[in-house]
Amino acid sequence: MSKKRTGGGFKEVIKTIVYAVLIALGIRTFLYEPFNIPSGSMMPTLLEGDYLFVSKFSYGYSRYTIAFGLPLFEGRILGSEPERGDVVVFMLPSDPSLDYIKRVIGLPGDRIQMVDGILHINGEPVERELVGEMSTRTDFGARQFGAIYVETLPNGRRHYIREISDNGHWDDTEVYVVPPGHYFMMGDNRDSSEDSRVIRDNGDRPVGFVPLENIVGRAEILWFSIDGGSFWDIWRWPTDIRWDRLFMTIE
Repeated sequence: MSKKRTGGGFKEVIKTIVYAVLIALGIRTFLYEPFNIPSGSMMPTLLEGDYLFVSKFSYGYSRYTIAFGLPLFEGRILGSEPERGDVVVFMLPSDPSLDYIKRVIGLPGDRIQMVDGILHINGEPVERELVGEMSTRTDFGARQFGAIYVETLPNGRRHYIREISDNGHWDDTEVYVVPPGHYFMMGDNRDSSEDSRVIRDNGDRPVGFVPLENIVGRAEILWFSIDGGSFWDIWRWPTDIRWDRLFMTIE
């Protein structure tokens, strides 16, 4: 009798594990996927060490929203289009094994250009208002200051951006015409972001225009944040958790 109970108990454990894995895969595929911020390209909106939930259902489903990127179908199903100003995770067109997080700036058919550090959409400068400054440390330990602006997009969406200067490498660009079915992405940390402005392989990793199919989902909730560490560094939680950033909605 004891052997029979032991065998039945083992089977129940296996069934429980299988069910848990299937539920986790279902949530990750159809509802939400966790994502962490590895760099400062989206400062001040998102900081290195932030942990997010990305909604998979916001724009429907493509091969890149399916767990493990299985090519089960082409294009996108049950989808809606991203709005200007959304913060999205997407797979890099030039290397779909890499995921990026940026803000949707240009929609299909838009003309995007940077002129003296000012974003222009369809020939019109985008309004920005200086609200403060933010300092960070460079890789060499030096303190670097950047101005913080509130930028107002043509649809009324407002968000913060950071500018170290208005004469940086990507502050004066050509006019980018967004192709049909594609989007133009930019980081909020304008002088420290590899984004759709990098359209050719000139030493930076090219990003270019992002196809709708490559978009994984919309960043929704910032649920955890730690300064200079990982979620798994539990011993650092008491001193390094950014308590004021927990469970924030992402604008």
